[in-house]
Amino acid sequence: MSGKDRIQIKRAYEPPAPADGYRVLVDRLWPRGVSKTDAKLDAWLKDVAPSDSLRKWFGHDPERWTEFAKRYGVELREPTAASAVRELAARARKGTVTLVHAARDKEHNNAVVLRRVLARRVK
Repeated sequence: MSGKDRIQIKRAYEPPAPADGYRVLVDRLWPRGVSKTDAKLDAWLKDVAPSDSLRKWFGHDPERWTEFAKRYGVELREPTAASAVRELAARARKGTVTLVHAARDKEHNNAVVLRRVLARRVK
């Protein structure tokens, strides 16, 4: 199983499944309308979420995606975020990790960038 296969992405509004493995919310804000019980999360790692200023600047605008991914990648190298990334990579080496997010756009969100970063570390 490759690193990328061990790291899944799922919207917070999708039902949890046993195959999700370790479920971690990777957003800074709690998803609207989702109860903590229904989310069935193992962790909420705000430290790997984009900063408020970056999140607001991006605004899920696909035209800003490339620049967002670069800036977010830089944020993920900051000490607190880097520590959380190391923890997630270690978990992914042992089993499935599901990055849970609330964004509607499944192709342009922080979980996509984070998965790419983690997959390189898990190889």
